[in-house]
Amino acid sequence: MEIIGFVAAILTTAAFLPQVYKTWKTRDVSSLSLPMLLMFFVGILGWLVYGFLKHSPSMIFANTITALSSFLLVYFKIKYGKNN
Repeated sequence: MEIIGFVAAILTTAAFLPQVYKTWKTRDVSSLSLPMLLMFFVGILGWLVYGFLKHSPSMIFANTITALSSFLLVYFKIKYGKNN
């Protein structure tokens, strides 16, 4: 069962990384919604806590990387946003 979790974790986490890379390279955050990013980040933190409580290595792995990635997008949005 955990193998299925790891495959899903790798695919969903890898799918998120190109957006982080593109945002970092272009510094274009105009299409990113800060409220969505914040809700997503908090949700991922919830999944990470849940993964620890369930002792699920695949959930811990995926949500740690995704939490870091989503944190970077929040940081980029605040740093490169036009309102700053």
